[in-house]
Amino acid sequence: MTLPIRSSSRNQKDPMTQHLPSPRPTRRLVVAAVLGIGALIAAGPSFGQAYPAKPITFVVPFAAGSATDQLARALGQSITEQTKQAVIVDNKAGASGMLAAQQVARAPADGYTVLITTNTTQAANEHLYKKLQYDPVKDFAAVTGLGRGGQVLVVRVDSPYKSVADLIADAKKRPGKLSFGSGSSSSRVAGEMLKQLTHTDILHVPYKSNPNAVTDLLGGQIDFMITDTATGMPQIKGGKLRGLAVSTTKRNPLLPDLPTLEEAGVKGYDMGYWFAAYAPAGTPAPVVARLRELLVTGTQSAAAKTFFEGTGSDPWTTTPEELAKFQIAEAQKWGRVIKAAGIEPE
Repeated sequence: MTLPIRSSSRNQKDPMTQHLPSPRPTRRLVVAAVLGIGALIAAGPSFGQAYPAKPITFVVPFAAGSATDQLARALGQSITEQTKQAVIVDNKAGASGMLAAQQVARAPADGYTVLITTNTTQAANEHLYKKLQYDPVKDFAAVTGLGRGGQVLVVRVDSPYKSVADLIADAKKRPGKLSFGSGSSSSRVAGEMLKQLTHTDILHVPYKSNPNAVTDLLGGQIDFMITDTATGMPQIKGGKLRGLAVSTTKRNPLLPDLPTLEEAGVKGYDMGYWFAAYAPAGTPAPVVARLRELLVTGTQSAAAKTFFEGTGSDPWTTTPEELAKFQIAEAQKWGRVIKAAGIEPE
């Protein structure tokens, strides 16, 4: 008798078994599946790994000793205390903060490289330079605002200028002979605004950072500068620089004897600055949220309070959405100020 031949193809179902129910997973298989999901969760930030699990790097666009550097170190100290993870401060000074911004824009989007910066890189540079190697909006994930502050106009303690009026009078008497230094866009635009509102011709001398400009001011290479209070105030208190006026519309409580530039006769003058934190674009939302939480707590730490109180600046925190919206409005504002000051993009 000839028996029928059954196909050996693996794709053809056995007619005797195709209607049978699938076997239930064993307890061992269920446990293995759960463990496999757990391994995925522990595999990296995108699957919810506890953040931070390793040291964080704060990239600062200005030199050690600058206001941004001082705040970054205070915040880093707080994060280390909160998480037991080290925070490394990388001072990438130069090119008005563009080197630091580029570095963070190109870093892995994992929350371990953070830009602690100011309006210089995120709102002003796009109006000061024809070509940027980074996009202030598209290349970053906004995390939170950190603080706001004002600036102070300073000269050497042995300078012949005892007031803003003295400085302006000499600048008008000798067009193009006086010079001012700046190591940030805030400092530069502050000086350019002074020129524009007083109709004076004063030479601008750029520096990598405000502390570098202070060094040359003390050495007599430049005549004055308008710098952040964190950089200028210690020099004033130490008797090396003389403060003539502050840049905001209200007097600084730590320098109560200094008038505002508007009070000193420069009508319409108002130029402050802000600090904020950004991660590379694409950083997972849970990581951004945790980073923001750590930074906001950091602004309330003892070290940060010492910074704010010692410089006359104020803590200022936001949600990522609020910072993103604020940044766009600030970029428009700085664009108007820079254009009105007659600054041509380089």
